[in-house]
Formats: sequence, C-alpha cells, structure tokens
Amino acid sequence: MACSPSAPLARAVTAILLLASIICCCRSAPPGALVTRLPGFDGAKLPSKHYAGYVTVDEHVGSKLFYYLVESERDPARDPVVLWLNGGPGCSSMDGFVYEHGPFNFESGGSSGNLPKLHLNPYSWSKVSSVIYLDSPSGVGLSYSKNVSDYETGDLKTAADSHTFLLKWFQLYPEFQKNPFYIAGESYAGVYIPTLANQVVQGIHKGDNPVINFKGYMVGNGVCDVTFDGNALVPFAHGMGLISDDIYEQTNTACQGNYWNYSYSEKCADAVSNVDTVISGLNIYNILEPCYHGTNTKEVISRRSNNNRMPQSFKDLGVTSRPLPVSAIGPWILCTDQLLFHHDAGSMIIYHKNLTSQGYRAIIYSGDHDMCVPYTGSLAWTTSLRYGVIDSWRPWFVNGQVSGYTQGYENGLTFATIKGSGHAVPEYKPQEALAFYSRWLAGSKL
Repeated sequence: MACSPSAPLARAVTAILLLASIICCCRSAPPGALVTRLPGFDGAKLPSKHYAGYVTVDEHVGSKLFYYLVESERDPARDPVVLWLNGGPGCSSMDGFVYEHGPFNFESGGSSGNLPKLHLNPYSWSKVSSVIYLDSPSGVGLSYSKNVSDYETGDLKTAADSHTFLLKWFQLYPEFQKNPFYIAGESYAGVYIPTLANQVVQGIHKGDNPVINFKGYMVGNGVCDVTFDGNALVPFAHGMGLISDDIYEQTNTACQGNYWNYSYSEKCADAVSNVDTVISGLNIYNILEPCYHGTNTKEVISRRSNNNRMPQSFKDLGVTSRPLPVSAIGPWILCTDQLLFHHDAGSMIIYHKNLTSQGYRAIIYSGDHDMCVPYTGSLAWTTSLRYGVIDSWRPWFVNGQVSGYTQGYENGLTFATIKGSGHAVPEYKPQEALAFYSRWLAGSKL
C-alpha cells in the first residue's frame, strides 16, 4: 500500500547518477571514481569527497556491484566507515542516499522533466562517518550481471557476494582499512546485515586480506524471524488503538498468541482476517501518514509539497534511463522484481547471538509507528536472547524532548525506539536519527 510519487525520484536519481561526464581521476581511489559535481547542486564544492563505481564480485558471470561512497565531512581519516543496505529484497540503497541520510535534500525542479535542486542536508550521516551505499545483490539498482542466471539468488549468496565486494573495495580504498567499520540498514536488510556480518567475521578468523576492522552493526525496523515478526502485528495494532479490546481478545483466544501460522484453525484465520480488514486503510509504513490510493502523480506531489525530502520511498517509485554505461541491462528501478530470491538463511536470532557473544556491538532500532515491521516484534526477539539488562528501559532525548525509548543489554546489544517514526527512521525523523547514530557510533549512551 505504498504511495507512489514516481517522477521526482526518477529525476533525483538521474541527477545523482550522471557520473559519466562528471568524474575525474583521484590519488588513492580507483582512477575515474571521484565525483566532482552533481547536477542541481549550486554549491562551490561538495561537502566532502564522493566516489562511485563498480566492483566485480564474480568474473565468471560478470557480476558487478555498484557503490556510491560519501566521505565523512568531519575526519574521514579516523571516522567510522559504514556500509548502508536497503531491503526489499531488491531495493536500491540509493533510496537511503536520496530519501534518508544522504548529504542532500531534494527540492522539486518545478516543471515536468526538470532535474531537482539539491540542498545540503544538515542531518546527513556523513556528518560523522563515511557511508558506502551499495546496490546488492546483482540485478538491484545499478548492479548487474552479464548472465541473467545470476539474478536467481538468495540470502546466503547475497552475503557471500557482498563480502567479496568488501574485500575488493578495501583493496581499492586502502586508506580506510584501519577505520572502524560498521554495517547498517533497514527492512529486509535485517537479513542482509547479520548474514554479511557473519561472513566478515568468518573471513577475519580465516585470515582474509585485507583485514576488515569490523566493530558492529545497526538494524532498523528489520525482519528477523518468521515467528516473532509474524506475531508482532496484532499486539501492535491493539497497543496503538487500531483494534478494540474485544477484537484483540477474540483474536488472541482464537489464535492463542500464534497469529501468523493460522492454517490449523479456521477461527484464527477469520479473526486475523478481521484485523486486516479493520486496519486496511492505513499506511503500513507509517500509520501517522496519509495513504495515497490514487495514481495521479501531481496530486501526490502537491499533498507533500511542504516536505522536500518527499517520503514514501518504497516500491515502484520511479523509472529512468541508466546514465552509466550499462544501458544494455535495462532501466533503473528503485525496487526490482527481476530477482528470483530464495530466503535460505532461516532465523536471524542465531546470527545475532553468535555475533554479539563475540563482542560485536549491535543496535536494533525501530520507528514506533511502523506497521510493516512493528517494534513489538523487534523488542520481543531481542528480549528472547535473555541477555542481562545493564541500562534499564528509559527515554532518550534530543534537544530536551523525548525522542524514543531504549534498553541496553549485555554483550553490547542496544534496543531503541524512535518516537513518531515510520519504517524508514532517517526519512521520517532525520534529526533524531543522526542523534542516536552519532551517539551509538561514539560508544555513548543514547
């Protein structure tokens, strides 16, 4: 039920990716990777160095993954390097660049066909870190393979290919090998991140070179486990006042708390169907936001004209020609449906236990008004790890205002909510997102 302002995103991505004519050679990075300007940005220079290009992860099938690096605006030689992954599976991480925590806000160019104007984003995550936006797996965004059979993939192959990408990327950018490295993302990246982190840690143990200075990971409104995720919606809807006490009690009685796997009970199936009907008019990505049922792009844009970050960055948000020399593989699409994707990694809980027990820090954060991956599920599975609580449930603040709630556990695990936010936290609450991001990277309490 996502909303669909298609033309603005198409023009925005076109502006970002017109790289063929605006790149030059640079000293440490690969020749031709430095981005010197972006159409629509009138500043004297970019706020930090930007690089873009491809890394070949499989020579046999010609699989190449596209990345866009934004160096830290503060101290790129010492600040953390963070790999950002959007979800789907099948969505480009340029979503994060355009809509969430990239260095620019995007203002409509006015008349149809004009490129957007770019303004500096005061809450860009590049204020405190270097960020790599990676299109993964092959076939997503600007990443591609010369053999379409490579578009049949899954959780485990995606993790392996992304690990190969990282090893080769750090060879191309050796100046970042000593920087603290983190993996972050949201939504289906709740699977991408732990599986990739597991690959990285295994590589460290095997002695892979270069050695990745991996420190931890961040998962935002991320899928994790079929049972916990599937059972999260009904309690969330009840707690938010979206269903009555009677509907909740009837559903709970019929399903005995097992709301997702109701094939065993017709009564449970009917009760869950009733819940779905009651909440069907809501925007599942943020229940506070309008849900645009129409397909009139101009109508949608005008209803969001006061928000130059133009939220609702989900599926089918735009198509544009690929400006990079990969035109043979078709148009750029934010979220592709060309993948044959196998969910073959199972529950992420064992991955989280394994990683955190080895000392890798993790923060699991949730916009508390997301109905797609409700915070109730994320809180339930983090609690299920049975780690001791070292920082009891409490509010956290930005500018003296409660911005959400957090709880800290043993083994470097933190859970946090972001008050009033939907599925993509940096999109809906950019100031609060930068605040918790900066504090967590610095090792401070939220």
